[in-house]
Amino acid sequence: MSQPTTRRGWLESWDPEQSWNSTFAWRTLWITTYALTLSFIAWFLVSALAPVMNQLGFDLSDGQLYWLTAMPGLAGGLLRIVWTFLPPVMGTRALVTVTSGLLLLPFIGWAVAIQNPETPFGILLFLAFLTGIGGGAFSGFMPSTSYFFPRAKQGVALGVQAGVGNFGVSIVQLATPFIVSIGIFGAALGTPSLIEVAGADAPVEVWYELAGLFWVPFTVVAVLLAWFLLRSVPVTVAKLTDQFDIFQNKHTWIMTVLYVITFGTFSGFAAVFALLIKSEFGPGVFGDDGINAASFAFLGALVGSAARVLAGPVADRLGGGRVTVVSAAGIAAASVFTATTLNAESVDGFPAFLWGMLAIFFFAGIGNASTFKQMPMIFERRQAGGVIGWTSAIAAFGPFVFGVVLASVAPEVFLVVWAVLALVGTVLAWWYYARRNAEKPS
Repeated sequence: MSQPTTRRGWLESWDPEQSWNSTFAWRTLWITTYALTLSFIAWFLVSALAPVMNQLGFDLSDGQLYWLTAMPGLAGGLLRIVWTFLPPVMGTRALVTVTSGLLLLPFIGWAVAIQNPETPFGILLFLAFLTGIGGGAFSGFMPSTSYFFPRAKQGVALGVQAGVGNFGVSIVQLATPFIVSIGIFGAALGTPSLIEVAGADAPVEVWYELAGLFWVPFTVVAVLLAWFLLRSVPVTVAKLTDQFDIFQNKHTWIMTVLYVITFGTFSGFAAVFALLIKSEFGPGVFGDDGINAASFAFLGALVGSAARVLAGPVADRLGGGRVTVVSAAGIAAASVFTATTLNAESVDGFPAFLWGMLAIFFFAGIGNASTFKQMPMIFERRQAGGVIGWTSAIAAFGPFVFGVVLASVAPEVFLVVWAVLALVGTVLAWWYYARRNAEKPS
């Protein structure tokens, strides 16, 4: 059933609670989810490039490399605050179209910069900041999609969108080593670079400019799909001053802490996982023998994203508060265990480290799902959207915090401190949301 439109691309009316066009809604979901996946690919592009930049001729310290992986988090957090307020103003169609188009800037920019080892560090930081556009998109795309679904179906729709979108992190980390070695594409770009890869008998030919260029045509498709197939719905927006009342509610701050512990853990460790592997178990740490970070770094985001998708129905059945308690406690325990696996005496210590990290990602993933289940139940409908936007923006600083701190603090110290924070979250979630007679059972 077609929907009447008034000004270009805007529907005359849309009330999914009264009359719902499921075909139109699901089409909106799949297009915005496709665009969100590309956004996460852009956001974590630097995490796939940083571990090999010095092999490509750059001369960057470990601290500078951590700063490069941190900058997308700073941008993502700041831009999420901006993108939170854009959906009712720009509408779904224009917001997804423009945001997808902006992703071309970091994709093309990094394709140019990675070819020149003389690129100033300041320019690299700026390009890393631009990838944060992909992080900001989350706070615009999620509410944009929610407008098209009745409340009874929003949990499923947003769970699919967030979960599938998160897979963009593992996609870029898994696919990049294969993409840059595709000779049939790379040959047209000129002379390849040669890098040493753990486990390879000889230097490998790579075209790392493809790490960004490969996604350009997919991004163009997202722009075209959004412009021609999406529509926008009129939304009544509360006055800005009215929206600030969420900050007078203590549960806004409690849920912010819990989402930082869950999504902040996921995004932060996803950004630095490859560098952690490289610095702790990579070639040169134990002589010539070492672990190829690119072969394992994608697993963390993959496990966390899958856990988010699978944990949604569990949170619906058991309650988001209870699942969040398990999530925070699991992150604390896994962080302490992982801290004990560092400073290993040989590369044989890597499997224990890997399993510890994957446990962190798993518990973070289920917490990502359970906290999103909680917020619509804790807050009235008018406030819930603002709280989701705020908490997701603050948690998006995860890569920035993790990158900056790990540039100057030993990883085992950071893991222990993070475990303490997770234990605080465990107590908060249990006391306010999960125990018998809790203030806000959710």
